Amino acid sequence: MQNFDNLIAGEWRAGASYSPNVNPSNLSDVLGQYTQGDAAHVDAAVAAATAAFPAWATGSIQARSDALDKIGNEILARKEELGTLLAREEGKTKAEGIGEATRAGQIFKFFAGECLRLSGEVLPSVRPNIGVEITREPVGVVGLITPWNFPIAIPAWKIAPALAFGNCVVLKPADLVPGSAWALSEIISRSGIPAGVFNLVMGRGSVIGNALVNHPGIHAISFTGSVGVGRNIAIQCVTNHKKVQLEMGGKNPQVILDDADLAQAVELSVQSAFYSTGQRCTASSRLIVTEGIYPKFIAAMKERMAKIKVGDALAQGTDVGPVSSKSQLDQDMEYVSIGKGEGATLAAGGELLKLETDGYYMSPALFSESAASMRINKEEIFGPVASVIRVKNYEEALATANDTEFGLSAGIATTSLKYATHFKRHSQAGMVMVNLPTAGVDYHVPFGGRKGSSYGPREQGRYAQEFFTTVKTAYTLA
Repeated sequence: MQNFDNLIAGEWRAGASYSPNVNPSNLSDVLGQYTQGDAAHVDAAVAAATAAFPAWATGSIQARSDALDKIGNEILARKEELGTLLAREEGKTKAEGIGEATRAGQIFKFFAGECLRLSGEVLPSVRPNIGVEITREPVGVVGLITPWNFPIAIPAWKIAPALAFGNCVVLKPADLVPGSAWALSEIISRSGIPAGVFNLVMGRGSVIGNALVNHPGIHAISFTGSVGVGRNIAIQCVTNHKKVQLEMGGKNPQVILDDADLAQAVELSVQSAFYSTGQRCTASSRLIVTEGIYPKFIAAMKERMAKIKVGDALAQGTDVGPVSSKSQLDQDMEYVSIGKGEGATLAAGGELLKLETDGYYMSPALFSESAASMRINKEEIFGPVASVIRVKNYEEALATANDTEFGLSAGIATTSLKYATHFKRHSQAGMVMVNLPTAGVDYHVPFGGRKGSSYGPREQGRYAQEFFTTVKTAYTLA
């Protein structure tokens, strides 16, 4: 079985031990053994990045652009291979995996262009004979900590802008799914980017993540993951004067009004709540339905869910793959029990499944007759579990949608321009969808939320420069 090592200063370095990367669709399928780094690996990676930074930060922007474009081209050329690898290690369907790999390639190509589009300002001073220049410069050495649910797209949307704007990088991918990040790192290692500009350190978050966050040579941390970990990182970064960017999940509402197209509302709800096994921070787990359409919506959802095929992520015809890990499956099933215990009605699914291969399978769960105050409607489950909340009208629907500590994504299904316009303005979310799934965003526009979902500047698109650059104001006497 192949061993996969860390990339530090342009060389592959083994850790003291290795951990198996297991396919959640088939527990007998081990993709390889991935090294477990330690604080010494972080020290070496930060030292390499620090040494490489001056030349990279001030070097040719054309060279940066060419390297990022080369990375994007190779990812796109190998999208089926990389998508299959992703599906094997994370549990997304093969089609979803290929789609995610494609997105990663597009992100690198977008930021290849951004290398050449970084702009500044020249302004007159309020004082005579003085000119003012406002420019952007790279932050320095950045630590990137990425989650398991998008193992190639999220590393891509952090790495690409970091490199494009002249920073050096230490990447720590999720310990559960190191394969896609390693494959991406191997592509980067052959792109022409100088040794030390990009480094990969795999291992436990409690070891590698903590070492990165507390390392004096790290100038900024970009993290995507759980709320608890994110809050601790924020405290540590502020204490140590590091720039910090956090994406921490959501409890996203999908509102369905009486005037909605029923078939459209059902399809977008199913897509948002259950596809990618519900393991998306933008998934809608709260379906807020006005009372006029409520009975029809429940019946139509049950009919549609009966057609969802749960199976091996690589099998043709699979709609929903396995849950990514045993601990996540246990958590999902615990919330099914919690929902029933709170008095909600399990209208469909919510059962462990025994399939042809041994894996972490469950049928998507839908609760009806749930109350907004229930734990299943307050806490992020991060699995294929959704609940329906009955409300009287649009006003109650909006209030219920905003009644959460999170604010990442929100959707509304309606044929009313009045309500759609009002919802876009008054939804307390960073991203709002009208007659579209809450899960599904573009790579060239800002990504991020409000309240407990996000902290710091937005990710993706041109807005990525707000985190990965710092502003300098220079005065010159004529």
